[in-house]
Amino acid sequence: MKKFSFLYFILSAFLFTSCVSKKKVIYFQEIDTASTENKSNYEPVIKTDDVLYINVTTLDPKASQPFNIGNSEAGTTTNAMQMERSTYLVDNAGTIQFPVLGTLKVSGLNKNQVKEILYTKISEYAKDPVINLRIVNYKVSVLGEVANPGSYTISSDRITIPEALALAGDMTLFGRRENVLLIRETEGVKTTVRINMTDPNLLNSPYYYLTQNDVLYVEPNKRKIDSTAIGPNILAAISVLGFALTTIILLTD
Repeated sequence: MKKFSFLYFILSAFLFTSCVSKKKVIYFQEIDTASTENKSNYEPVIKTDDVLYINVTTLDPKASQPFNIGNSEAGTTTNAMQMERSTYLVDNAGTIQFPVLGTLKVSGLNKNQVKEILYTKISEYAKDPVINLRIVNYKVSVLGEVANPGSYTISSDRITIPEALALAGDMTLFGRRENVLLIRETEGVKTTVRINMTDPNLLNSPYYYLTQNDVLYVEPNKRKIDSTAIGPNILAAISVLGFALTTIILLTD
């Protein structure tokens, strides 16, 4: 009986230490009672090394042709080739070289602001121009304790931290939800921020929306670190130990 009690104690202790508090797993805890009035008015800001697709159209196609690089071969190029030729790299000075207009400062501005500048300047040459502008190299990277770590290209103009984690297959149970590291570079300066995914106030955070080239790193929790140190066969060893103890008890009864 004493041996059985000893075995029960060991198994109970193992189960107890293996349990994970829901406070370490659940996102946005107590969100129903938190103030989450964040309005979705986020606009991505153009940065150095961004690649911009800019296309200008007018009622008279000839009027817009000088403002679209690569249009001299229109009719012989595919849409993909035309889009590739209509891209502009934002240089280290935060500028692009635009046909006819020359050097334009675009870094630090959002898309609408750049479109307004282009509209004003192009209107001097062509009537009622329509400006189509996209950031074509908008991507984020998600690393660490997620199901599918990697870099993800974003087709829309914005992405949130939960959406980025969803692209990566969400965090594993070994990820530290209260201490996600965000790495961001602005004008050549890298900054780091710690994100608590269990805090409902994250929805009001200025970091809730990611910017292009942001990196999220999900740190492993203590259980994962300890299991790595002990070895991958710990569960098998515990199972064998439990079986051996049970066998000993049965044989000695």
